[in-house]
Amino acid sequence: MTKTRVLIADDHALVREGLRKVLELDDDIELAGEAASASQVLDRLDQGGVDLVLLDLLMPGCNDVDLIERIHKAHPDLPVLVLTMHADPHIARRALEAGAGGYLTKDISTDQLIDAMHQVAAGRSYVDPSLSAALIRPPTKAPEPLDALSPRERQVLVALVRGKSLVETAADLNVAPNTVSTYKTRLMDKLGQASLSDLVRYAVRHGIVD
Repeated sequence: MTKTRVLIADDHALVREGLRKVLELDDDIELAGEAASASQVLDRLDQGGVDLVLLDLLMPGCNDVDLIERIHKAHPDLPVLVLTMHADPHIARRALEAGAGGYLTKDISTDQLIDAMHQVAAGRSYVDPSLSAALIRPPTKAPEPLDALSPRERQVLVALVRGKSLVETAADLNVAPNTVSTYKTRLMDKLGQASLSDLVRYAVRHGIVD
């Protein structure tokens, strides 16, 4: 039987090490490679020999579901299984709409992860059980502005309202300062705030920061 070749895409070395050990538990799965950024993912996929991408959403060089869309465009038949810390049905829905075949949070069991990899690699969908009910149920109201923020936008929002500069935030997220500036403009637009001080007051009012 041909093994499923999995590309691990996560910017944390410790997470990749743990996932390598999970792959070793299944004789039908093997490691095809690792990537720590969006560009590394795309470069590795162009080389071929990958049957499944195990993808973290917060990768340097991409914004939220942007990398999923880029993978799907370049390799439309390649399954993508998202493995993320974000148990947010709005984010999960966007990931699936962008082309992901599955969506899991990082608190799942090893057996669940292995099962999900097999399911998604075979062309079936797999959604974290804790999110499946919320995804099946249609939204009853328009999402709040905060719900529309991507994980990266939330990171930038928290950093800025805690007093970090554009340069410091960029260094923390491993992106360029002008990228953070773009996020700041986008945040003010999405949240309807006119300045950084307005963003701070908004964040405090909504419990984003103390």
